[in-house]
Amino acid sequence: MITVMLVDDHAIVRTGLTQLLSTVPDIEVVAEAGGGVAAVALMDSKAPQVVLMDLAMPDMDGIEATRRIMAGWPGTRVIGLTSYSDRRRVLGMLDAGACGYLLKESDPGELVRGIRAAVAGEAPLAPIAAAALLHARVDGASLGELTHREREVLEALASGLSNRRIGDRLGISEATVKGHLTHVYQALGVSDRMSAAMRAREMGLDANPSS
Repeated sequence: MITVMLVDDHAIVRTGLTQLLSTVPDIEVVAEAGGGVAAVALMDSKAPQVVLMDLAMPDMDGIEATRRIMAGWPGTRVIGLTSYSDRRRVLGMLDAGACGYLLKESDPGELVRGIRAAVAGEAPLAPIAAAALLHARVDGASLGELTHREREVLEALASGLSNRRIGDRLGISEATVKGHLTHVYQALGVSDRMSAAMRAREMGLDANPSS
């Protein structure tokens, strides 16, 4: 039997999830918590194998609650279950130690499969979470291939500066700027200034141009 704790500040959500999971023969809801503080407090007495964790809660958000649960009970499998699908929240939840991330609008069957997958040591991820991880890895790998000077050139390009003005800002020739950009394009997997600028902004490398 897979034991589960539901953490959500909306009672109607907890009730709906409890009713849904009560129909699954190999899953048992052993605890409910209306916030992160209560969830952490219940861990010793309830010891759930899986925690379905909401993100936005008034007393302690799901990211911090997940971080504390993983620190105290590292064998627990936490799955983020939320309406939020933005990349920052997804990565924050996974960085805190969650093994998966599903959306509340997911099909009930996907939720059940996610719980089972978590216990089996797998990582149940909604497509939005998988995409966030992929982009984070690609971004990290791309930046890791750039020298400090190349990153400076990329930041300036993302600010909208021409090659000449980039050179003036960094104290290098326009030809040297072009040479740096050739490697930048290769590292980012792009072929033009606009695409490189867009990728730089996605990675937070958008420096403000100087006057």
